[in-house]
Amino acid sequence: QVQLVESGGGLVQAGGSLRLSCVVSGRTVSRNNMAWFRQALGKEREFVAAISWSGGSIDYSDSVKGRFTISRDNAKNTLYLQMNSLKPEDTAVYYCAADGRPYYRGSSDRAADFGSWGQGTQVTVSS
Repeated sequence: QVQLVESGGGLVQAGGSLRLSCVVSGRTVSRNNMAWFRQALGKEREFVAAISWSGGSIDYSDSVKGRFTISRDNAKNTLYLQMNSLKPEDTAVYYCAADGRPYYRGSSDRAADFGSWGQGTQVTVSS
């Protein structure tokens, strides 16, 4: 059974940076698209960024474009999210997710398309 474990969250001042990691165990995800989502208190889970299985296709939400960078290391079965110029509105629990469809060529920003999820890591940005 696949397990996703996020780390790297914490408390940071506005303008600061954090790097999230998501280590996957149980099976390789080198053939699977992956993504980061986030959920702020009292709000619905929202898409942050996605990366294709090859790393050749990347999408970002408009709210993080230009500040966040998603990447992956298939040899380490690990997904990353570099977050720069953080804002208080970035405060949320961040989740990594894996799409169960191997070599899927489409892109998705829908949580329903991702079948495997981590437990989340809290990111808090103070003003």
